[in-house]
Amino acid sequence: MNRPKKFAVILSGCGVYDGAEIHEATLSLYFISKHGGMYEMFAPDIDQHHVVNHLTGDEMKEKRNVLVEAARIARGKIRSLLDFKAEDFDGLLLPGGFGVAKNLSDYAFKGAEFTVLPEVEKAIKDMVATGKPVGALCIAPVVLAKVLGDVELTIGQDTVTASDVEKLGGRHRQTAHGQVVADSRHKVVTTPCYMLDSTIAQIGEGAEKVVLHMMEWM
Repeated sequence: MNRPKKFAVILSGCGVYDGAEIHEATLSLYFISKHGGMYEMFAPDIDQHHVVNHLTGDEMKEKRNVLVEAARIARGKIRSLLDFKAEDFDGLLLPGGFGVAKNLSDYAFKGAEFTVLPEVEKAIKDMVATGKPVGALCIAPVVLAKVLGDVELTIGQDTVTASDVEKLGGRHRQTAHGQVVADSRHKVVTTPCYMLDSTIAQIGEGAEKVVLHMMEWM
């Protein structure tokens, strides 16, 4: 009997404006489980860039830790990203949310000149180097473009972000709700999710397709 496929999921906090997008993260976990997979969650043990009041959109004068906040989504079962080992997993998945562009990287502040957190970059490179699939939702594909360069992916239809992907050496493909772009050379699959004005059902459609594509490559 084949063992369940095991996903590592990197979270960037908790909440769309300063962390991981909760719908994207939760639906990804749901579809991994629904299709017979297993998952383990990781997050960097660092301070968030800032904290946002999700009711008003205003920045708050406090500090929060990315790993501690991500533990809200993980129900406490989560580890520091420094503990991640590619050999323990069959695939790597990155949900979106502004935390990807503020905590896992500084794309939100530097555009195409941004840098990626070293432990995030290492996790992606280690998986690709061993031929294991990587999935990314929403804004997270931009990080893949930075780390991998010549990779085919999508962030939907936003022209500014798509242009940045191209500047980084990536090949952007425009997509609509629930569509995915699969780069078989790198085993990378991406979907736009909330980079478009989406319903939660459309988010689920895209997340499920990403998970299924990854499982086909495992």
